[in-house]
Amino acid sequence: MTTLQSKLAQAKEQGRAALIGYLPAGFPDVESSIRVVQAMVEGGCDVIEVGLPYSDPTMDGPTIQKAADMALVAGTTPKDVLAVVRATAETGAAALVMSYWNPIERYGVDAFAADMAAAGGAGVITPDLIPEEAEPWIAASDAAGLDRVFLVAPSSTDARLALTCQASRGFVYAASLMGVTGTRAEVSGMAERLVERTRVVTADSGLPVCVGLGISNGAQAAQVAAYADGVIVGAGFCQRILDAPDLETGLVAVRSFATELAEGVRSAR
Repeated sequence: MTTLQSKLAQAKEQGRAALIGYLPAGFPDVESSIRVVQAMVEGGCDVIEVGLPYSDPTMDGPTIQKAADMALVAGTTPKDVLAVVRATAETGAAALVMSYWNPIERYGVDAFAADMAAAGGAGVITPDLIPEEAEPWIAASDAAGLDRVFLVAPSSTDARLALTCQASRGFVYAASLMGVTGTRAEVSGMAERLVERTRVVTADSGLPVCVGLGISNGAQAAQVAAYADGVIVGAGFCQRILDAPDLETGLVAVRSFATELAEGVRSAR
């Protein structure tokens, strides 16, 4: 059982959804991003998605794009990302990387999987990689013992849901809406229906279904936690660092936000 699987199982035993936070490595710089991750975990995050900054983030909204741009300007490299993964794993949280496929392919698929595992990472989320084109990654992640997380969306057909869930390990990422990342005034009404449809095809495997895109406060986290196995939040953490006049103030805001979200997921069931 990977750390990710263990964290999700532990949350389920406690009768709640897991809280999954996202932050680009190197935002606002490498050492500071490690401190932000530590604050997220201290506030109650069970799992951390460490973003690999990329110059063409097609799925990300303006907040995460700005954070990733700052990380790239700061010179963040894939090796730095792995350093943040190692530091994340040392907090006791499950450490994932979320990356578009091109940087992994450029790094070397087998090498990335091996280095990720060596850093203590539990798995990788690949938002723009579909199972039909993932044979090299499936082989490499199997060899390294990593979980692999693919995405489903409200537009996914039943056949696509089945294919994606079969290829996924750890959890399947249910994108709650058709659009980019970012906080929103309310959670998409399509999210619960997507989880229901996904659970039909995960009934035998028991693969957890985690929901992301648009969650911005504890009440929304509670709403999603009532039907999902995990609640994924990213832009809200980035925004608090962007809005803070200095890092120390930002860390307080991040820790407080994580606590609010954690209380939300614990109150849902």
